[in-house]
Amino acid sequence: MREAATLEMRGATALITFNRPEQKNALDIDMRETLAKHVVTVRDDSAVKAVVLTGAGDAFCAGGDLKSLSSEKRPATASRNRIRRLHTWFQELVNLEKPVVAAVHGPAFGAGFNLALACDFILCSPEARFSAVFERIGLVPDLGGFFLLPRILGLQRAKELIFSTRVLEPEEARQLGVVYAIHPAPQLLDSALELAGRFHNASTDAIGMAKNVLNQAFHLDQRALAEMESYAQAVVIETSYHQEAVARFKRKEPPLFQWEKKGGK
Repeated sequence: MREAATLEMRGATALITFNRPEQKNALDIDMRETLAKHVVTVRDDSAVKAVVLTGAGDAFCAGGDLKSLSSEKRPATASRNRIRRLHTWFQELVNLEKPVVAAVHGPAFGAGFNLALACDFILCSPEARFSAVFERIGLVPDLGGFFLLPRILGLQRAKELIFSTRVLEPEEARQLGVVYAIHPAPQLLDSALELAGRFHNASTDAIGMAKNVLNQAFHLDQRALAEMESYAQAVVIETSYHQEAVARFKRKEPPLFQWEKKGGK
């Protein structure tokens, strides 16, 4: 039986591919459970330095699978618990202490849009389309939309996209800060893997700590952030990576991590 989402290693990058191309990679129960498993795997594997998320076929993820959602009637409490369970693994993805890159080709709608927003960088093809489509079918955003959209776009723009359900095309998405870069479809995945590869020689501990603090920067006050900064710096200053970096500086050797060099090499 074909996995609903696959996981493979490309060097030190974990590539997770949504694998329901006939259904535009719509998020059904199998995909949710498989994604939950893969997110924990990459979280716990110290050999993984970065992650790329993409979709098989001509879509990133068209959102929730409406057929599976409407196949059975359930009480409101059961529906609430279903959404709450999504957040056990989705929060792990949002707060994964490793760089995560989305390679978006075709639609990223609804929950698919939020899966892309959960990543640190979104690369897309000219054929990509983004939409917070929930209101078209009388629903509110789920899978982190209320958290992610206002932080990335600002409150007014987030309201506009949620209320209107209009489609964002790549260039506007780039101008709004949703998309990091646009690449032709044949080069999209390679570009995402190249970007992820730039972190292979970085300090995963330092990036992870920085990401942890940054993800909380919009809802903590200055004093709380200062405390988190102090703790994070006290931890990473003791890592072997930092100690080797200082030693290389003293020996006048080039640093291990050089962003400008493709693949970190």
